[in-house]
Amino acid sequence: MKKLFFIIASITLATCGCNGGSGPVPDDTPQISLSAEQLEFGFTAQSGILKVTSDREWGVASDQEWCTTSPTGGLEGQTTLTVNVTDNRSGKDRRCILSFRSGNYKKELTLVQHLNPADTTTVVDPGVEVPAGYKLVWRDEFDKLDPTEWWFETGGGGWGNNEIQRYIPAVEGKDTCASVSGGILRITARQSGSEVLSVRMNTQRSWTYGYFEARLKLPAGKGTWPAFWMMPRNFKAWPDDGEIDIMEHVGYRPNWISSAIHCKSYNHAIGTQKTAEKFIATAQSEFHTYAVEWTANAIYGYVDGIRYFTFTNDQKGIYDTWPFYKPFYLKLNLAWGGNWGGAEGVDPKALPATYEIDYVRVFQK
Repeated sequence: MKKLFFIIASITLATCGCNGGSGPVPDDTPQISLSAEQLEFGFTAQSGILKVTSDREWGVASDQEWCTTSPTGGLEGQTTLTVNVTDNRSGKDRRCILSFRSGNYKKELTLVQHLNPADTTTVVDPGVEVPAGYKLVWRDEFDKLDPTEWWFETGGGGWGNNEIQRYIPAVEGKDTCASVSGGILRITARQSGSEVLSVRMNTQRSWTYGYFEARLKLPAGKGTWPAFWMMPRNFKAWPDDGEIDIMEHVGYRPNWISSAIHCKSYNHAIGTQKTAEKFIATAQSEFHTYAVEWTANAIYGYVDGIRYFTFTNDQKGIYDTWPFYKPFYLKLNLAWGGNWGGAEGVDPKALPATYEIDYVRVFQK
């Protein structure tokens, strides 16, 4: 018995001696990080790029047949994953879960593919000139100011451009800055006491790809800055999430109109924006049509059906150079002054200044 006790005691002491100087057991949980928290796609068949970084071998699986990945796994280090989706003809937004696994560890990413509005809405009017290959899916001919189709951004603070005006919701007290009559929407920038008031209005709906057109007559006067443009529905950061400028005009350069895009790699803050200008002799005295055609491969700007701006997708799958694959909504506004509109000062005698909009139309394939 004494000998047996000695052996057990010795084993116990030896075991304690081996563990006594060690620290906590290292965490051996796999580490998988993704370059995006969520992916969004338009309704057409397309691909996107996701960077996967892992400290060991991993695999990925999709829970939907319409969404696939290539490759379906990787080793330690960084892997470029191509995510592919088919056309969404379901008539509604749809979701897919991508599950990344390594051993018992799992990390999930949600992918959203938006519906094709043309599957739920089709507008037919023989009096509307439709671009080849497209069909009319939405329009406002401005018989009234419809709050179910438009919402107003309000407030001042410069709007990131040191603009002078304060935006109001069409009417504020005795001041009216947006009105409709004779089938024309009129946005007016006006002096009210020590302030300049105006309007910035946006569509309730948004679209991915299409031909977007408005018939406009632009205001005159140094300090005016009308625009017809687009921003992403799920906007988080500028310029990373993209901006499409269909038409901009500054009053100190009469009748010169411009079109541009902005994203992280190409924007005016760093002097790399992609833009084009065109002289329209009667832009301030007559109506002209301004449009953008936006596809998965390029963005084109038009005046009266003539193309004058092109920005091409570099097909690298990099968000910094092409964030233009998600739903964007339309915007109409008339700014006063600011970094560009007021670059050569403002002329108070130009107020009130009125921006006229005959119609806004959206076409899709």
